[in-house]
Amino acid sequence: MNKITFSLLALISVNCQAGEYIDKQQHLSAGETSVKNIHASAFSSPSANMKSARNILKFNGGNKFFEEPWAQSAGSVSSQDGLGPLFNNNACQDCHIRDGRGHASTAEIGKKGNDFNSMLLRVSKSVISSEQQEAINLSLIANVPDSCIGGQLQHRSNFGIAEEASQAVSYEYLTVTFSDGFTQELRKPSWHIKANGCDIDKDTVLSPRVAPAMIGLGLIALIDEQQIVAQQDIHDSDQDGISGRANYVWSVADHKVTLGRFGWKAGQPTIRQQAAGAFIGDMGLTTELFPEENCLSHQEDCKAAPDGNGDVVAEYDYEVSTKVLDKVAFYSSHLSVPQRRNAYAENVLAGKKVFNEIGCQQCHTESYSTVSSSEFPELSGQKIYPYTDMLLHDMGLELTDFDKNSEFVKGDIQVEYLAQANEWRTPPLWGLGLAQQVDPEATFLHDGRARSILEALLWHGGEAEKHKQAVLKLSQQDRENLLSFLEDL
Repeated sequence: MNKITFSLLALISVNCQAGEYIDKQQHLSAGETSVKNIHASAFSSPSANMKSARNILKFNGGNKFFEEPWAQSAGSVSSQDGLGPLFNNNACQDCHIRDGRGHASTAEIGKKGNDFNSMLLRVSKSVISSEQQEAINLSLIANVPDSCIGGQLQHRSNFGIAEEASQAVSYEYLTVTFSDGFTQELRKPSWHIKANGCDIDKDTVLSPRVAPAMIGLGLIALIDEQQIVAQQDIHDSDQDGISGRANYVWSVADHKVTLGRFGWKAGQPTIRQQAAGAFIGDMGLTTELFPEENCLSHQEDCKAAPDGNGDVVAEYDYEVSTKVLDKVAFYSSHLSVPQRRNAYAENVLAGKKVFNEIGCQQCHTESYSTVSSSEFPELSGQKIYPYTDMLLHDMGLELTDFDKNSEFVKGDIQVEYLAQANEWRTPPLWGLGLAQQVDPEATFLHDGRARSILEALLWHGGEAEKHKQAVLKLSQQDRENLLSFLEDL
């Protein structure tokens, strides 16, 4: 028995003698699918238990279409043309850098550059008809788009096509002081949008989103719906200040309303629909789920532009064929979560205790067991540790979506099916500590304003306000232990 193993067993023994249970599997964040990787490629491996040569080949095929750039309709590679006419990026990997999270723009007013390559702006109107509101309440539509820039701003375009808008960001810098005198700088973004050739509606709500990490999505898809729904407390009946609720969204493939699981506001029901939504929204590429180009009625040059369907063959009816869409969905489902590095270290276990004592686990549910799936056998029956309840929570005014003047939206305004402007799905925390190892520029929270995990904690408000206040009162040792735990996830 080596020294490291002896120390680990001793630590477990001591804690057990003190009446504290230690889950000896918690270092395997994604169960048997977890991979050992602490390098820049940490988020790019298939499930560790994937043995089928057929599945490995399918995973690698999906990786090809995820990594390689798509061309305009004149491209020489017929299976990867049709980009645009309006788009945000020309490759999935350019937003999800090394399959990790994106970062907030640094394209500040008065400075050169336009670094919006790994984030986007979702768009919705707040003043709508009663019929439109009813359709949103029934989850038949996500929202009503802006008349000028639609439901998502595409800031790039093919040659000869007018770009929808220019955008920039400016930051206000704030200082937060802890009870022990420790200080932390925060940056508060203001977004500046100028449309090209039309005016953004006065009642339009803008929602900046950085690309989230791609790991563990297939496991999230296999969490029993009843386990998620059972965690709801919509009216805060236990009066603990936490009132999470599920988002219900339209499934294009199934033609019905179903539980939303994916995206910052849980606005997509499946990985496949999420991928198809990204193809059309982010890259202007049609699929069987979203077969229409994303041109608005007044964008004549966009509507007149050639598409990538000129080389259609029997199995290739859209710019992204069904076969390619399936491969990308399979790839996205099987990107594995890295094992934790120091799950049983004394300071990490102490940090987990702080995490639970201040109530973070009320939203960041530690573990689940995935259901059985004949389609995804490697992902079935796994005990996983994603630290999310998958529900929508009010995160306070500072993290609320805003109007075109960068003023916070106030009132109950639904911006993505049932999700309101101040609500966000609890993001899984697995892989958190490796985010900046995968991409040193990665930032945190939905709009990437937080440059560190500590900054992200300090932006929590709304239902998490009391938890943030508890963090501010922590001793230096407890604060460091808490961060050690979060950095180990």
